[in-house]
Amino acid sequence: MFQYSLYSLRFSLMTTADIRTAYLEFFKSKGHSIIPGASLVPENDPTVLFTTAGMHPLVPYLMGQAHPMGKRLCDVQLCVRTQDIDEVGDSSHLTCFEMLGNWSLGDYFKKGAIEMSYEFLTSKKWLGINPSMLAVTCFEGDKDAPKDEESAGIWESVGMPRERIGFLPKAKNWWGPAGKTGPCGPDTEMFYWVGAGEPKGNPATHDSEWMEIWNDVFMQYNKQEDGSFVPLAQQNVDTGMGLERVAAVLQGVKSVYETDAFLPMMHAISSAATRLPAGKVPDRGNSAAIPGRDQRIIVDHLKAATFMLADGVRPSNVDQGYVLRRIIRRAIRSARKLGIENISGFCASIAQVVVSQYGNFYEKIKVQQSVILDAFNDEEEAFMKALTEGEKHFQRVAERSTKQISGIDAFHLYDTYGFPIEMTREMANEQGLSIDEDGFSKAFSEHQMLSRAGAEKKFAGGLADHSAETTKLHTATHLLNAALHTVLGNHISQKGSNITAERLRFDFCHGEKMTPEQIKKVEELVNEAIKADAPVSYSVMTVDEAKAQGAIGVFDSKYGEKVKVYTMGTFSKEICGGPHVAKTGMLGTFKIQKEESSSAGVRRIKAVVSGGPAEIEVAAEVS
Repeated sequence: MFQYSLYSLRFSLMTTADIRTAYLEFFKSKGHSIIPGASLVPENDPTVLFTTAGMHPLVPYLMGQAHPMGKRLCDVQLCVRTQDIDEVGDSSHLTCFEMLGNWSLGDYFKKGAIEMSYEFLTSKKWLGINPSMLAVTCFEGDKDAPKDEESAGIWESVGMPRERIGFLPKAKNWWGPAGKTGPCGPDTEMFYWVGAGEPKGNPATHDSEWMEIWNDVFMQYNKQEDGSFVPLAQQNVDTGMGLERVAAVLQGVKSVYETDAFLPMMHAISSAATRLPAGKVPDRGNSAAIPGRDQRIIVDHLKAATFMLADGVRPSNVDQGYVLRRIIRRAIRSARKLGIENISGFCASIAQVVVSQYGNFYEKIKVQQSVILDAFNDEEEAFMKALTEGEKHFQRVAERSTKQISGIDAFHLYDTYGFPIEMTREMANEQGLSIDEDGFSKAFSEHQMLSRAGAEKKFAGGLADHSAETTKLHTATHLLNAALHTVLGNHISQKGSNITAERLRFDFCHGEKMTPEQIKKVEELVNEAIKADAPVSYSVMTVDEAKAQGAIGVFDSKYGEKVKVYTMGTFSKEICGGPHVAKTGMLGTFKIQKEESSSAGVRRIKAVVSGGPAEIEVAAEVS
């Protein structure tokens, strides 16, 4: 249980929205530019399915590119992490969460980051947390890098007692690189006391009694191919504070699911449920009320699904669409367990509460509300059909089983029809049958290992690929976009982009299949632009200036006050973050491999470039 003092009662009334606003105001007062959070679907990055951390969209700038908004940045980034989906439902795991982040791109380093972190946490003007409830950890050092006594000394200088400073190994207090090579470094993590009685020790000595709430990463090394660590020329700071966890701390509740942002969703579920155990509806007047596991699953998954749908993801059997389908169906199964038998419209009703809770800050879910609700209703209908078929299959399995349903059959019901093992067990018991639980667990584990192996193979490599081939394809995507506008019309707008070192994939709005003549014309225009060997450069300007110059872009809240506009001769002018080659002639030959439907009203092109120099120059800024 979170410990509470009279000193800390002041901040118990801070809502999740209050904390979010305070964070941005604090770092703005420290000279940081507030930038918009990125889409949940990473642009031009095949290494991950979703944006998993606040720093993810900023990797090019952490690698040395100049950011149009300066060297000090802060934002609120919505994140989705899928590796712990099966753990969601405990007190702390979330699929979808908000990460508060601030960055220094070659500006302040350890001293500035730690001093600002401590001030925001403890100052009565900001969060006002009692310093006695806090502890920190630092990197303990190994053969690659020394013990981070520098950070520990700074923590002592701001008032952190030595006994509250723990040292942990690389597995706990080191960030990156995401791939085999890249920027990385030690970090220092901040914790809040959640144990019984008075705070004692630190997270290195009393791990389970301290909860992490903030992490300052000091990127000062670049890991090489041979495994060595070389100091970076530009030292960066990358921080991340979990908004939901901090809200739980400041509101004195036992889990993130009991904070103010989640309560309306919890009450909506309780009003629809018929088998909700007593005392499981959270209530501000009843500190013992804890939402049950199925409630938590529903709230987390449908909140995550709402934001995924707003960012253009649609239920399918591959990639982001598969994750979306899985979490929607898992939420529906939990709803049925709570006695919500009339599923039709249930997901949409919870999504409407999500919109009311988050729509003022994340306007995109307001704008996309009708699309989101329709998608939920369609997926509910499809899943209920799958359940019907699954029940028929179960009956066939039960009829040929004597005493026990095999683990393979139970897993098939789970994998193909979405039956949780609990549902299969209940149905089996009704017919006097048991389940080979060990056989199911073995099949499930083998499935997980195959899925992880496939994901590691598919998404191997660093967090952002800046190889010559990927840079060429990134540049070619701009030429493709411009050519599509010329051939098909100015209604064309980008709906998604995925680039690997082997090919580009570009999704765009268009109501019908392209003809062979149109495909050929687009190819010709791109290759003509390549043969022209036009210079590629960028300028930093405001969004209004970019519009006035006719730059291509989706002009919504994704952009900050200033943007980079890349110009490729007279052929292309587009807002982008980079990287790009210095001249179009470096691309080689452009070839469209496939043009197909991606979803309703959206077409997809897959294309490659071949030839061109192995060594490239990168486009530079012009004034």
